[in-house]
Amino acid sequence: MGAKKKLKKKIKALKAQLKTAAQPAQGNGVLVSPLAPVDFPDLPAIKGVRLATTAAGVRYSGRTDVMLAVLDPGSVVAGTFTRSATRSASVLDAQTKIAGDGTEGAAILVNSGNANAFTGAAGVASVNALSAAVSQKLGLPATRVFTSSTGVIGEPLPHDRIIAVLDELTVGLSGAALQDAARAIMTTDTFPKGSSTTFEIAGETVTISGIAKGSGMVAPDMATMLVYIFTDAKIARPALQSMLSQQTDRSFNCITVDSDTSTSDMVLLGATGQADMPVIDDATSEAARAFSDALGKVMLDLAHQVVRDGEGATKFVEVSVSGARSDADARKVAMAIANSPLVKTAIAGEDPNWGRIVMAVGKSGAEADRDRLSIRFGPHLVAFQGQVAPSYAEQVGAEYMRQQELVIGVDLRLGVGAATVWTCDLTHRYIDINTDYRS
Repeated sequence: MGAKKKLKKKIKALKAQLKTAAQPAQGNGVLVSPLAPVDFPDLPAIKGVRLATTAAGVRYSGRTDVMLAVLDPGSVVAGTFTRSATRSASVLDAQTKIAGDGTEGAAILVNSGNANAFTGAAGVASVNALSAAVSQKLGLPATRVFTSSTGVIGEPLPHDRIIAVLDELTVGLSGAALQDAARAIMTTDTFPKGSSTTFEIAGETVTISGIAKGSGMVAPDMATMLVYIFTDAKIARPALQSMLSQQTDRSFNCITVDSDTSTSDMVLLGATGQADMPVIDDATSEAARAFSDALGKVMLDLAHQVVRDGEGATKFVEVSVSGARSDADARKVAMAIANSPLVKTAIAGEDPNWGRIVMAVGKSGAEADRDRLSIRFGPHLVAFQGQVAPSYAEQVGAEYMRQQELVIGVDLRLGVGAATVWTCDLTHRYIDINTDYRS
């Protein structure tokens, strides 16, 4: 038995060495995606929002793994949620609470390391216990406390460890803790994700700042990640929900890393109403359009960062489909290409194997005509009217594939339907991360 344990330990050490060699390190030695931004952005504080983080030991000791955000009275909250049939207790609880208007403020409590998913009655009990503890600590109704959990599925959440650090969290609340919060919610992420913008409505400056986590188990079926966005805009909850749902479909529902939809994830958007501006209560108004455009900018930036941090990713890929019978058909084709392991591994190997694009179009279920469609790699026409383009040279495609950022274009030449999605390549690093996820 002793010899077996030693061998197992040696194999694990060798695997760790191989992982370190496979991906560059940054700063403190953490393996960071080569597609990561150079720096975390400067996220302006949002009036009416305070945050704090700490280490509760949910799964690992000494690791910051809990985040608390508190929104002042008068705030409204909107949300979109995973449509997984096995979604977690936190998601189900938040879905029932999100429609409430409430003027008492709100709180968002997030832990990493444990998803509290597929945990039955124990999962519900954990959510209720956390909601009650935060409610008592902050003087909020439990219906205004939203919890989120991310990490390993199927293990009971040690919620008592989180409750034990609530005093520390409430004492440490600050408007300047968004970057710390972004780090606290990470699981297999290699960098914290944040985005912000400021703009004017009726001559007043409005700010939107958001953070996200997501790296694997990412495919569009709402937003397979955790995202928390805050704004000081003054918006009625129905209008806020309408704009969030619309922009979710244009951002988080247009990305995929591995085609797998999570059980646990959500987007929450809190508006504190502390900007000196008229209330937006009509989602079609000029002010609403300005807010929605700015919100979409932040959400798309966060969505792209998730793809850039795809587990093992070395390439950021845009798939653009046009000329389909409908937008729905265009989306089917785009997602078939973006999710194809054969396409993604060819990209990882910098192989301009356009035949795999043809394959993905054919299997998508969308209407297509082999003798009409064209394929481009960036600006290069690769295939046209059912055969390789006369002007295309394999060397040109191979050289293009060496770039970190790629665009695959498909024109079906059947109609005006169009769609764009974003994905990454599939490397051996993805396998390494997921074979060791629970160890």
